Amino acid sequence: MPPNHSGSVFHFEEYMATKDERVNKSLDEVVPLRQPLKIHEAMRYSLLVGGKHIHPILCITSCELVGGDESLALPMACAVEMIHTMTLIHNDLPCMDNGDLRRGKPTNHKVFGEAIAVLAKDALFSLAFEHVVARTIDVPPEFVVQVEAELGAAIGSDELVVSQIVDIACKGQQVMDLKELEYIHVHKTVKLLEASAVCGMIMGGGSMAEVERVRRYAKCTGLLFQVVDDILGIRKVCQVFSSII
Repeated sequence: MPPNHSGSVFHFEEYMATKDERVNKSLDEVVPLRQPLKIHEAMRYSLLVGGKHIHPILCITSCELVGGDESLALPMACAVEMIHTMTLIHNDLPCMDNGDLRRGKPTNHKVFGEAIAVLAKDALFSLAFEHVVARTIDVPPEFVVQVEAELGAAIGSDELVVSQIVDIACKGQQVMDLKELEYIHVHKTVKLLEASAVCGMIMGGGSMAEVERVRRYAKCTGLLFQVVDDILGIRKVCQVFSSII
């Protein structure tokens, strides 16, 4: 369980490690290596490559904060990680950012080719929504419908998609306007983190007021996370440049 007000010591690293292990195990079971091998290899390659698993852990923690059991949110937690992985494969494609590396390994399309990478992300996208409906138990159906709508909206034309359009439009600019940068972050990185927390809270039976409080928290935390990530990225580039010169 996440920390409470009882005064007991909360071991953050232990909690994160435990949840990370459970999420990894669940994802491994959700996408087994089966026929057709090529597509499932590609899906597993990006899904199980590692990472912080912030989205699924945030989903589970939000559920537990309102007294829900981890099992209620685990299918949704896997779904948000599948969606997150889908967005990474998508962003790395040659027609988008044309990335070579992701989490220290060659990007999906570099390993499996662009066509398989596109199909892998599409398969993860559809599986995420199917998994929530098929595997969620002991949760009222209206809650399941609500979280499906929340997740779908987070990656739709008003959120993640439009942020990618703005990102594409800004390519080639030496200096990006602060408002444009914040818009991209809020509608891409922040929105999916927000949906992860909100969906967990809904699965745990949180009230409307609790859902809105966690939504505000996740939005602020997500923006902070992205800003810190950007700063670390700039520092890394500067370190590499310094070593060259």
